[in-house]
Amino acid sequence: MNKVDLTRLAMERLDLSRKDAVALVDGIFEDIQNAVVGGEAVKIPGFGQFKVRDRAARMARNPATGEQVKVPAKRVFKFLAAKALKEAVMSRRGARPAGRKAKKTPTRAARPAKKSTARKTTAKKSTSRKRR
Repeated sequence: MNKVDLTRLAMERLDLSRKDAVALVDGIFEDIQNAVVGGEAVKIPGFGQFKVRDRAARMARNPATGEQVKVPAKRVFKFLAAKALKEAVMSRRGARPAGRKAKKTPTRAARPAKKSTARKTTAKKSTSRKRR
């Protein structure tokens, strides 16, 4: 689903003109963006939260060289899905019901090794002829 689909749904559901539906969708996105940029969390019950989190500066390691690298502090956008949304997604996919633990599948290392079939080697016939 994209912005055009949302606009079309708003037109059908609210019986709006295309221009009004575009203004509605754009306005909602703009209001959410302005609130999050201002540092305010946007909470939509049953859907989730949009918020910004500050990450402190830290030291990391470059995996290729092993060299220490300084990662600067930054602000990151975060979306936290509400419990109702998570449960709706889980039930839609035929996943396990809430509150029940899923069976753990063995990792690759813990799985029993596959038996490989040994290839039969055939003896090569000699192509040289005996000379008399």
